[in-house]
Amino acid sequence: MATVILRPNESQEQLLKRFRKSVAKSGILSTVRRKRWHVSKSELRRIQKKKAIRRARRKQMQQRGG
Repeated sequence: MATVILRPNESQEQLLKRFRKSVAKSGILSTVRRKRWHVSKSELRRIQKKKAIRRARRKQMQQRGG
């Protein structure tokens, strides 16, 4: 769980910003989004394969200079 302690002379906005950053860094939100619905292993493999193809295409486009 992400926790932050209020520092002396720190505003609420700064505290909230640090909290959001710690939550993002810990990966809590991505885990929650991923577990929101059940995804079968075959579906997960299909999604990962699709992402890998997309990454490969982007990398290939960058190498071409486009």
